[in-house]
Amino acid sequence: MFLAVAGKGGTGKTTFIALTIKHLLAAGRRPILAVDADPNANLAQALGMEAPTSIAGIMQAVAEDREQIPLGMTKDQYVAYRLHQSLEEGQDIDLLVMGGPEGPGCYCYVNNLLRAQLQKLVSSYAHVLMDNEAGLEHLSRRTTQNVDYFFVISDATVKGIRSAARIKELAQSLKLRLGQEFLVVNRARPGDKEALLPEITKTQLPLAGTIPVDPLVAEYDLHCRPLLALPDEAPAVQAVRELLQRVGIL
Repeated sequence: MFLAVAGKGGTGKTTFIALTIKHLLAAGRRPILAVDADPNANLAQALGMEAPTSIAGIMQAVAEDREQIPLGMTKDQYVAYRLHQSLEEGQDIDLLVMGGPEGPGCYCYVNNLLRAQLQKLVSSYAHVLMDNEAGLEHLSRRTTQNVDYFFVISDATVKGIRSAARIKELAQSLKLRLGQEFLVVNRARPGDKEALLPEITKTQLPLAGTIPVDPLVAEYDLHCRPLLALPDEAPAVQAVRELLQRVGIL
């Protein structure tokens, strides 16, 4: 299962990915590969893992300096070797951090190699979950596009819902191969869903559910505690579980 999220900054994409992983682990759904494709990478903290070396710098170095490739090793083999080097391995979760976008110049050849190596890598996992940046460039350019579940995360504001609609339009313009698409409204208060319903309808994204404001999530973030350690009775944890059951993931 390949699940990806997108949304404007600060909507709770990383929280949603972390809590989804929490429920998959509880259901015995493993091994899991978590991919942090947001340049503002913080998925490692949410999962309680060490942040691995970003592969963005590795890819740039390979593109700019072929002399670093060891004698007798092809570029394909070297990219595969460095890709595995940048993987942070946990007990049931492995984490790959993509890093920022490429610098100046064309790295198309290296990106093609990376895409091919990632496709081989993800085949070793039962579940792949990607925390994406709003622009979807990583999803389009640097990873496989065969996404089974695509969640656009919004906060409980009109501006956020309209941003979600633009992300859906961008995904369509990029001709990404996406499976089921859903909208998730995060940090919702009583009455927000009803007030936002006209804007939600305009997005043409099915509403998978809402996640309530949860002070525990803010507290854990403040103290850099992993969201995987949130108690099962926390409102956000319960809401994500119900949402995943509703769309058929659990």
